[in-house]
Amino acid sequence: MTELARLLEERIRAAGPLTLADYMTECLLHPEHGYYTGGRVFGASGDFITAPEVSQMFGELVGLALAQGWMDRGQPERFVLAELGPGRGTLMADALRAAERVPGFVAAAEIVLVEASPSLRKVQAETLANRFPRWLDSVEQLPEAPLFLIANEFFDALPIRQFQRDGETWRERVIGLGPEGGLAMGLADAAPPGGAPRTSEGGDVVEICPSLPTVAGTIAARIKDHGGLALMIDYGAEGGRGDTFQAVQNHAYADPLAAPGQADLTAHVDFAALARAGEWAGLRVSGPLEQGLWLGSLGIVPRAQALARAVSERPGGIDEVRSALERLTDPSQMGSLFKVLAFDRPDAPLPAGFAP
Repeated sequence: MTELARLLEERIRAAGPLTLADYMTECLLHPEHGYYTGGRVFGASGDFITAPEVSQMFGELVGLALAQGWMDRGQPERFVLAELGPGRGTLMADALRAAERVPGFVAAAEIVLVEASPSLRKVQAETLANRFPRWLDSVEQLPEAPLFLIANEFFDALPIRQFQRDGETWRERVIGLGPEGGLAMGLADAAPPGGAPRTSEGGDVVEICPSLPTVAGTIAARIKDHGGLALMIDYGAEGGRGDTFQAVQNHAYADPLAAPGQADLTAHVDFAALARAGEWAGLRVSGPLEQGLWLGSLGIVPRAQALARAVSERPGGIDEVRSALERLTDPSQMGSLFKVLAFDRPDAPLPAGFAP
C-alpha cells in the first residue's frame, strides 16, 4: 500500500466514496505524494514517452508550424508563446531552436509555461535555462495578448467523472472500499450526467471532463480577443462514450487503483467537446486530424531524411531516425491514435498542416 492509498482510505472512511475526478486530482497532484510532484516520469527512464521524447523532429515541426502561424497573422511585435503541461521542457526547447530560423519570432515571444508541479518546473528551468520562461499555475492567468499555444498530452490528464447506465437511470462510478479493504470501484446513487446520450444500452459508460470546457474556453477567448493560434495534440476520439480511464507505469498499462501516486492516470480526450469550446467562441476549428497525417503535411519525411544523413556516421543513427519516424506517424503506433485540433480566427490562413 502506498502512503497516498492509506490517506485516501482514511478519507473515504470519514467522508464517503470519491469521484474519479477527486481521485485523479489527488493521485496526480497531491502536494507530497502526487505522481507529478515526485521524480522524473517522462522518457525511457520514466513511465512513458511522449512524442517530443521520441524525436526532436516533433518539437521542431511544432515550432515551425507556430512560427508560420505568427507570420500569417501579421507578425505581432509581442505575443505569448505558451505550452500547457510542458513535461521536461523538451518540446519547447526543440520548437524554439527550429523557430529561430524565422526572423523576429523568438525575439517577439514571451515564453510562458503552465505547470502545476514544482518538481517539473525545476526540470523545465534546466532544459530552458537560456530562454527565461515564466511559469503560471493555470490557463486563466495567461496574459491578455496574442496567444500562440501548444498543448501536447495535456487534456488527457484532466480529471474525469464517469456515469454508468443502470436500468433506466444513470449512476456515477466512484471509488470506495472493497469488502476486505483496499480501494474498489463502485456505483453511487442515481444521478443524471450532463450530456449523457439520449439512447444507450444497459452498462454503457459516459465520461465527462468537468474542467475541459473552462480550460479550452479560456484559450479560445484569448484568441478571439487578441488573435493567435492554439495547437492541441492528444489521444482520443469525438465523443466521451466508453470507459477509457487508465494507468501507465513502467511503460505498461496498470491497475489505476493499485498504486495511487505512483502511476500516471489519464483518459481519452473528447475532441467533440474540445471543438465545441472553440466554436462557441466564434473561432475556426481545424481537425481533429490524425497526427501522422499532420506531421506528414508539415514535412516530417524530408526532415527525417536530412536528420538521417546528419547521423549516418553514428552506429545505429539511421535506424533510430527511421524508428522515430515510424513511431510518430504509423497508424499502428501514434499516427492514428493521436490527433491534432487547432483554434484560430476564421479570417486568417489555415494553420500549417491543415491545408486541403
